[in-house]
Amino acid sequence: SLQVLAWGLRGLRGAVREPRLELQWEDQTLWTPVIKDFTSNPNFPTTTFLLTLALPEEEQLVPPIRLRLWDRGHKDLGVLVGQGCVRGLRQYHCRTPSLEQPPHQEQPPGPVDTGTGSDTVVSMPGTAHPCSIPGTTTPIPNTPCPEEEEEEEVDWWSKFYTALEDKGEIQWGTNRDRLKIYGCELEAVPEFQGLQDFCQTFPLHKPDGPPVPGQDREPVGEFKGLFCIYPLPEEPGVHPPPQHFQQLPPSKPQDCLVRVYIVRAFDLSPRDVTGLSDPYVRVSLGKRTLGQRDQYVPNTLEPVFGRMFEVTATIPLEKDLKVTLLDHDRLPPDQEIGSTSIDLENRLLSNHRAHCGLPTLYHTAGPAAWRDQLCPSRTLELVAITRGLPLPEFSPDGSAVTFNHRTFLLRHFENGPPTFCHPGPPRERLALHVLNLCPFVPEHLETRPLYSSAQPGLEQGKLQMWVDVFPTNLGPPGPPVNIDPRKAEGYELRCVVWNVRDTDLGDTNLLGQRMSDIYVTGWLDGLPEQQQHTDIHYRSRNGHGAFNWRFLFPFEFLAAEKLCAIGHREHIWSLDKTVLKVPPKLILQVWDNDKFKADDLLGVLELDLTKLPHPALTPTLCKAMPWESPSISWLWCRTPALAPSPINLFRMRRVRGWWPCTVQEDGAQRLSGKLELSLELLTAKEAEERPVGKGREEPNKYPMLPAP
Repeated sequence: SLQVLAWGLRGLRGAVREPRLELQWEDQTLWTPVIKDFTSNPNFPTTTFLLTLALPEEEQLVPPIRLRLWDRGHKDLGVLVGQGCVRGLRQYHCRTPSLEQPPHQEQPPGPVDTGTGSDTVVSMPGTAHPCSIPGTTTPIPNTPCPEEEEEEEVDWWSKFYTALEDKGEIQWGTNRDRLKIYGCELEAVPEFQGLQDFCQTFPLHKPDGPPVPGQDREPVGEFKGLFCIYPLPEEPGVHPPPQHFQQLPPSKPQDCLVRVYIVRAFDLSPRDVTGLSDPYVRVSLGKRTLGQRDQYVPNTLEPVFGRMFEVTATIPLEKDLKVTLLDHDRLPPDQEIGSTSIDLENRLLSNHRAHCGLPTLYHTAGPAAWRDQLCPSRTLELVAITRGLPLPEFSPDGSAVTFNHRTFLLRHFENGPPTFCHPGPPRERLALHVLNLCPFVPEHLETRPLYSSAQPGLEQGKLQMWVDVFPTNLGPPGPPVNIDPRKAEGYELRCVVWNVRDTDLGDTNLLGQRMSDIYVTGWLDGLPEQQQHTDIHYRSRNGHGAFNWRFLFPFEFLAAEKLCAIGHREHIWSLDKTVLKVPPKLILQVWDNDKFKADDLLGVLELDLTKLPHPALTPTLCKAMPWESPSISWLWCRTPALAPSPINLFRMRRVRGWWPCTVQEDGAQRLSGKLELSLELLTAKEAEERPVGKGREEPNKYPMLPAP
């Protein structure tokens, strides 16, 4: 038996008035009803049909289903508009539903080629297999809650950069918001079946005979539908099995609110002679186009947009969302970098709940507030209804729920009271935990390839984004997510060079004694124009030098990315600055001053302000330590009382001690001296309130530096 879900027709070209579809298998023919008003509703009035087939045992002998699109037009005589073919019917085989079993216990049909290169499983609407939810006999392991984060690390960008560090993996049982980053478009994720689990898209081509070799047949539209094949009982008097396509969503068009979040792009193809681009975003849906030319990111192939576009649409009449990146030029027209298209209807109809990703935690307010239209408990009830399951039963206090004949306890998901901000009631938190065990789309970021019509088939870069679709008949959604890019904050690093010990001696005096005229230079990586140097400690014969000298380094820092933002113009004629992002690294060099030749480099010290090695308390404790890699030697300062974990100066704010200087010698690092430093980090406002001078200039305080 063949059950057919004929959902509708899409994207018909030409003046088609009253289309209908003919499905033919050998000598059997099935006709869909005529779509009376295609412009207002492209779905068929009747959507489910049944055919009895006699399939041969060998798959290669199974004939295909022929699709023919007819238009009745002004006369009763039909006009053949397009045709298509569905091969490999074995892929739509599914098990026979049992009358003794509830509908949710049946198995889904076999694998379907979704165009992603892998086999995925199709779940029928209303009869999909239940959520893969483990029983409570194996409790979900608890993990310790992370320490309370600083205020600047609780927005959406914090989740983004945490997900990058965690490689997008979601860790269940943590009191922490998680974000799943997919390295491909959502349709290419195998567990989501191409988002065509409800119905697939079959292309229809112009009936012009066989295609010309090397050329694609001219498309005229698409048929949206699905097939399900299962054996009929051979025993006489046995009732036929129940139909698969039950509890279908409304076939009328739905008014929806669509929010498109464009986060960033990378690996873009350049469009300017400088080898860079000035990209900006343009979003098109139906007859609406959003995006402005002046909102471009200058001189980059890795722009961070952080923009949200909100638009209303009637789906499926306006289902194809197109996102385009263009290169801003002084005079239009602007060049297209690349674009990507998304079928919003598939996301709205998919049983994987792709219209709005499920977050890990339930917040009632704040940056991660619940944004879906239905609360988690109501969503869980709808899951039970659409899959033929009993309604979930919550305990009075919301700490337990029975769903799919299993009981789930809140304490299996949360280790004690919630430590995150704005937690919802226990009932909603527990419902969300159970929903997260279902094969639903989580809160995510998808990475979509960009293509250009000027160079078809050649990828022009990648775009990271996500889309939320909210049917207006379900009520207003929650507040949109704020993904505005974080602005760099001003900081000032105050580095006091106190002493140098055991540095190399680079010169020989008239008496034949080894000596050096020592001085220290320093700057922040990426800001060589800020380079400063101490005065000179003359004629040091033991490698020691005293300076009491203060360096001041103002810079801009992006806390979420842990990078310094440095803006500069590439050329004199450049209108916009190019932003360079580099780690906050302090570079110090010890030199031997020479009058009649180039100065000699005695040692180098590089300190990452976010990962400072612990300094030694005294110069004698500043020793060589092997680095983590056995093939690289590194010099590390340690004292037995200090932990080996690195120091984040943005948290500790000040530190003092001894660090080793090294030189490259025979392919390895050699200890060449020791520096006593004080490092203090202040915000720009704090630095303005507590001014100090460079070197030993006035105001000489915080601390006062005496002459050595």
